[in-house]
Amino acid sequence: MSAIELRGLTKVYPGGVKALDSLDLVIPDGEFFALLGPSGCGKTTLLRTIAGLETATGGAVVIGDRDVTGVQPGARDIAMVFQDYALFPHMNVTDNIAYPLRIKKVARATRQQKAAEVGARLGLEQLMERRPGQLSGGQQQRVALARVMATQAQAFLFDEPLSNLDARLRLEARTFLKKLQHELGVTTVFVTHDQAEALAMADRMAVMESGHIRQIGTPAEVFQRPANTFVAGFIGSTPMNLLDGVVRGDTVDVADCKVAVPESAEGLLRDGEKIVYGVRPEYNVYSAESADGSLGGTVSIVENLGATYLVTLDVNGVPVQAIVPEGREPELGDEGFAVPRRDRALIYRDGELVSA
Repeated sequence: MSAIELRGLTKVYPGGVKALDSLDLVIPDGEFFALLGPSGCGKTTLLRTIAGLETATGGAVVIGDRDVTGVQPGARDIAMVFQDYALFPHMNVTDNIAYPLRIKKVARATRQQKAAEVGARLGLEQLMERRPGQLSGGQQQRVALARVMATQAQAFLFDEPLSNLDARLRLEARTFLKKLQHELGVTTVFVTHDQAEALAMADRMAVMESGHIRQIGTPAEVFQRPANTFVAGFIGSTPMNLLDGVVRGDTVDVADCKVAVPESAEGLLRDGEKIVYGVRPEYNVYSAESADGSLGGTVSIVENLGATYLVTLDVNGVPVQAIVPEGREPELGDEGFAVPRRDRALIYRDGELVSA
């Protein structure tokens, strides 16, 4: 196992497009680390630069105690799983798994034995003579994972390896992959645009935007306390309510309603200043009756999420969302009230979280 450290890492493409802008990051030994962000944010470029498939314009990549910035990909002692798995169509499963060992000039008998051992561990025993075209998407993914395991590399890099699977297989695969990584204890960097994957699998994660890292933290930290309005609006299956407001003593005027100043920002705000009041729909308590500190309006949308409903209130022209348990969902046109949990609401000033 080896830690991965990035020091001022920069990547500029021809034409002056800056894909990575002086990134600093430390991923400890054995950590499952996710890179998350919208398309074009730089996460795949970052992964490929760690792997050596892209050349850094500036800064350094350190794996273990070795600066590998100028080292060729094959000499970095890392293994990578690509989005399309990159299996050789003319080779059977055994030869695909053993291929990295063949490149390292490991004896045929040894690499065949290693492939058989790793394949058995991933439940591929009955498929070792098949070719990729004879396998399902989930089986191809396991072959790609087995090939990575066979290398016994210092670090694993995954570039959206679940994106080609259907919804059910993705759920099964992410559980399997997280368990496997925990058992192996290998430092792993996982790129995804799917926040549910990142939140479910990562020990820690980085949210990226336009070549910058906007926040690093555990999934719970990033979900509950987004460091800025970009992360707040990006993370979560239902985005955070981000509402313009004005501070009035120990309350905030939001959409012509008064809500209490959140606990996290108590004593840190100036009377009359303009801020953004943030609260996740999960932390908005819906009620059919008015209460102190509630946001009252008309139910304009009701969306079925399965065991819960996402209710959108039109609060004096401002949409405010709340999660409502199954069986308590209102009807369109009903008058309703969302009461933000004071211990979960947040305040943003100039786009950044206000907190002691």
